Amino acid sequence: MTQDSTQESRDTVRVTLVGAALDLALGVAKIAAGLAAGSQGLVADGVHSLSDLATDAVVLFAARFGTREADGDHPYGHERIQTVATVFLSVSLIGVAIGIGWSAAARLLSGADLPVPGAVTLVVALVSILSKEWIYHYTMRLARRLRSAMLKANAWHSRSDALSSVVVLVGIAGTMAGLPYLDAVAAVVVAAMIAHIGWTLGRDSVQELIDTGLDKARLDTLRAALVGIEGVLGVHQLRTRRMGSQVLADVHVVVDGGISVSEGHRLSVEVERVLDGQLEEPTDITVHIDVEENESRASRSLPLRGALAPGIRQRWEEVAGFPAERLQLHYLRERVNVDLQVSAGAAGKVTDMSAIVQRFRESFHGDPLVGEVRVLQELG
Repeated sequence: MTQDSTQESRDTVRVTLVGAALDLALGVAKIAAGLAAGSQGLVADGVHSLSDLATDAVVLFAARFGTREADGDHPYGHERIQTVATVFLSVSLIGVAIGIGWSAAARLLSGADLPVPGAVTLVVALVSILSKEWIYHYTMRLARRLRSAMLKANAWHSRSDALSSVVVLVGIAGTMAGLPYLDAVAAVVVAAMIAHIGWTLGRDSVQELIDTGLDKARLDTLRAALVGIEGVLGVHQLRTRRMGSQVLADVHVVVDGGISVSEGHRLSVEVERVLDGQLEEPTDITVHIDVEENESRASRSLPLRGALAPGIRQRWEEVAGFPAERLQLHYLRERVNVDLQVSAGAAGKVTDMSAIVQRFRESFHGDPLVGEVRVLQELG
């Protein structure tokens, strides 16, 4: 691991351990107080807090193994370890929610007298709200600094616990005010919140595993930014997918077919820079340079330099009587355009250079492979 990834892993572990310790303390306190005071809502909220420990465990596991550098077997890294673990976590959360909701609904429908919680349950619920809101802000600050989608998700998971405690607080207060069914209703609401969290985590993780790309609005924004780059004539095949906190992107950009290879490479570097600036997530970007908007199969079947260059050079020597200095081939519009460069010294010894160039061009008439032919003379 690099020094940066090691420090990121340490920071992630530290904030997650603080959150896990808080989740454990709150979970035990809520369940104990809820059982002692007869608050089903607070017990459900305690189970919710303890379920956050499972999320914390996933984050710790991902921080240990998911931040490993890419290797021969995993060239894109190991971040999907977190994704797979999150799917299992989501299933367990939905199971917990079903159990809590079923139990609370059964008590509501049984017609039995529902207990009235004591004042201590109000205190425990209030402490939970304040402490979980604090850990939310603590985790979110680090998530923004590290640009970690995983930590952002864990921060929102903590805030959901605070919101569920608000629901429980209202339910307990309502029960103490003479509405005994509100505590059980609060338990059902908390169960629904847990199920929603589980569903959201699972849905997003499954979408990542099947390589779902970014939404259309974000893709349109990316295309507009790329088209605005000087030298980029068009953009197509912009594809994205997620892997943990990363976004993997590949794109084909159209450039002028007459530019040099080095200029084309410089444009690809600029495309990478612009995409990286547009995406908040860490990115892995692959840029393919095209010289035509729609590459046809015919252009892909054109012969390479090794099959063309010797014949072109030989034809020039037969016409001109001296060799060419340099030969450039441009694969455009399903044909090969030829740029032949000759030295000024050799060209100066010829009495009628224009006639030689004309005969050379005419020798390609009817050739199905060669398109435009130009002869360039070095400056003397």
